[in-house]
Amino acid sequence: MEYVWKQKPKTSQLAIEKLGKEINVNPTLANMLINRGVESFDQAKDYFRPSLSQLHDPFLMKGMSSAVTRIEKAVLQQERILVYGDYDVDGTTAVALMYGFLKGFYPHVDFYIPDRYKEGYGISERGVRFAAENGFSLVIALDCGIKAIDKVRLAKELGVDFIICDHHTPGDQLPAAVAVLDAKQEDCPYPYKELSGCGVGFKLIQAYAKTHGIEESGLYPYLDLLVVSIAADIVPITGENRILAYYGLDRINNNPRPGLKALILQAKVEKEIQISDIVFKIGPRINASGRLEHAQASVELLISSNLDEAIERAKLVDEVNATRRNFDENITKEAFEMLALREEEAQWNSTVLFKEDWHKGVIGIVASRCIEKYYRPTIILTESNNKATGSARSVVDFDIYEAIAECADLLDQFGGHKYAAGLTLSVDKVPAFQAKFEQVVKSRIEAIHLKPVIEIDDVLLLDQINYKFYSILKQMAPFGPGNTEPVFRINNVYADEVTVLKDKHLRFKIVQDGQVTTPVCLGFGMADRAKDPDLTTVNMLRGKMRFDIVAEMRENFFRDKSSLQLYVKDIKFD
Repeated sequence: MEYVWKQKPKTSQLAIEKLGKEINVNPTLANMLINRGVESFDQAKDYFRPSLSQLHDPFLMKGMSSAVTRIEKAVLQQERILVYGDYDVDGTTAVALMYGFLKGFYPHVDFYIPDRYKEGYGISERGVRFAAENGFSLVIALDCGIKAIDKVRLAKELGVDFIICDHHTPGDQLPAAVAVLDAKQEDCPYPYKELSGCGVGFKLIQAYAKTHGIEESGLYPYLDLLVVSIAADIVPITGENRILAYYGLDRINNNPRPGLKALILQAKVEKEIQISDIVFKIGPRINASGRLEHAQASVELLISSNLDEAIERAKLVDEVNATRRNFDENITKEAFEMLALREEEAQWNSTVLFKEDWHKGVIGIVASRCIEKYYRPTIILTESNNKATGSARSVVDFDIYEAIAECADLLDQFGGHKYAAGLTLSVDKVPAFQAKFEQVVKSRIEAIHLKPVIEIDDVLLLDQINYKFYSILKQMAPFGPGNTEPVFRINNVYADEVTVLKDKHLRFKIVQDGQVTTPVCLGFGMADRAKDPDLTTVNMLRGKMRFDIVAEMRENFFRDKSSLQLYVKDIKFD
């Protein structure tokens, strides 16, 4: 796949020199920090040393006072409270957080996760009736509910109150809940709009704790769940999320709850856990139960109080995850084969695929795989309960939620945000939807959106790559959307000591002006990346051809020794 290399802007030399002098960093680091919104000593202090005291007052969120008052009433009157959440990582961590907090001082609480296949996403009629029939008079819904107008109305008729804690984009009408907590409401004054669903739940327990004299330190044990939700739900790691992620990583590395400790052991993460480890190793295991079976197993794992019990639960979750990977691989292969046969659609700006027997639990992953290969807004649909139901994923800077909203006349329901969404429609409307969605995307998308972009922080010379420089880069973590891992361009080099690993990966050193890198370069999947078999990347490297690379700097540990490595993202030959 061809990448667009995009250099981040150079800020003014005066600003670079000023910040560099104030915090004693070189011009490269000063420019990177300014591009991340750090322009003064005080901002640098907050950035490098986040403090929980910087968290916003939870009562700034619209509806918070009403939510706390309703929980107080439930506790006072010994009502049964049901914690209700979505079946993905954000939803299950949110349920574990809220359930764990309430259960710590109140016995009449239980949790409910909808069945992906029998009930679908969000608040279901079955879930509402379950609450009413089992004597729950208050439901706290997490990571869902912002569009559940009819379901909340039904609940009210059945004598069940709802508190909605959501972070998805609201529709024109809000559900008639006792309280709706969602910073994305137009009239909500809460300063930070990008909390995860679990993050909104955390603000609710923070508000309750503040009102009832519970020490803030009593909430710290929930930060490990919170960082898992932030990482897995791909929300921006800026502002309040950055503070919560920073302390959540500290918690998960030093004192994780038994359920997460068991998952770390199962995933064989033996180094300090970063956001990327949660995204690729821990999150998928939590997600697996909800994708293939029932997400209740994930919640039970996350609320386990005994490590031995948690390890046994984690093994079962891991087995489900292995099955999920098989489904994922097989359906992705089928999707690629379908796209290869559709010559007319090869020139389209979008992908919409439907097959009635694809597994509903992995279609979101398959949509992401299609984007990795074809790089265009993608929707994968399957049949469930006699409807076509799908997951949508988008490319950088294209709002797929708005594009789907323009096709609302063909849909039964939809929801989500800029980069990911879900939708349901009649099977017979799939062809019409496919055509209209393509029309909408074509009218909105720009050429730049149809090629993946690598954003480059700065150009480095080889002699700038050292541990002193890297030690400051490390302190810029946690990395993620809004605070991406630094990427550097190194120009006019040639390769030395080129080795092919597992027939597809490259290991080499680079030479610039006669200087050979101490860091080894690793290029994953780059060995044969070329159209002409005689001009594969490995042959061009071995032929001492000049090239530029973009790469991330990483630290590698092997046999108790550390070394710097360059993780190559792309290569361009002269």
